[in-house]
Amino acid sequence: MSRSAAVMVLLPKLTAFVEAYPDIVLDVVTVTGPVDLVAGEFDAGIQLGEYIQKDMIAVRVTPELRLAVVGSPRYFASRRIPQKPKDLNDHRCITLRLPSGEFEQGRKSVTISVNGPLIIDDTHLVIQAVLAGAGIGLAYEEQVAEHLAKRRLIRVLEDWTPPIPGFFMYYPSRQHQPAALAALVNALRLS
Repeated sequence: MSRSAAVMVLLPKLTAFVEAYPDIVLDVVTVTGPVDLVAGEFDAGIQLGEYIQKDMIAVRVTPELRLAVVGSPRYFASRRIPQKPKDLNDHRCITLRLPSGEFEQGRKSVTISVNGPLIIDDTHLVIQAVLAGAGIGLAYEEQVAEHLAKRRLIRVLEDWTPPIPGFFMYYPSRQHQPAALAALVNALRLS
């Protein structure tokens, strides 16, 4: 799972899980991007729904998520706030390594390729770079909510970031699912 998935999905339920199942050992590997579970000999993974292979069993573990485009007040002190995705071309963008830079507003969809001083594969690092004033970045709304509330970050292009499917726990279809995996699936499943 990605570090974001570990923080947003696993950690909030970890204490209850380890108390309920003290004999189960979770071996967690954080990676960025899709993982071939079978080739990597993993029992399961947690990934955004849109990146899960069709032959996997997928169980929703979060509601839909939204991405937020954010910058610091310091960064925007001398720059215009972008009104449309194409305005990002005039800004230093801390790029999150994603397959595409697609923005949607209603039925309009715009794919842009932005430039900037840094390409990062972890939203937590993007947030730190943005807080430092290095540029504009993209992170999960939940991750930046406190920074927005305390005015440490300014959100832009909110109308252009629709919900995405959210995280799912996924695993290969097996006739006999290990009991430990079944317990973890039940613990993380979105109720």
